Amino acid sequence: MALRFLGIDPDTGQQGSPTVWVDEESAELVFQGWKPGAELAAECAATEVPGHAIGIPDNEAVVRVPARMVPMIRKACDVAERRAQL
Repeated sequence: MALRFLGIDPDTGQQGSPTVWVDEESAELVFQGWKPGAELAAECAATEVPGHAIGIPDNEAVVRVPARMVPMIRKACDVAERRAQL
């Protein structure tokens, strides 16, 4: 795995640090974020989405990242898209 760091929450300080990377081998976005509260996790797990089973599989997780990271996420999307086209 070759992780390329793209950005960290600019308001992170020395606390938790929502972060975005791109796995350059798989061209996948990788996020570190805040765990959702119980209420949000339950809502995500119970929400019906067309073509998707209800619930969150054991190998998946819901994370939260702040909207102020949108520019970094856009950049990560561009990097991943270019990588996937190689």
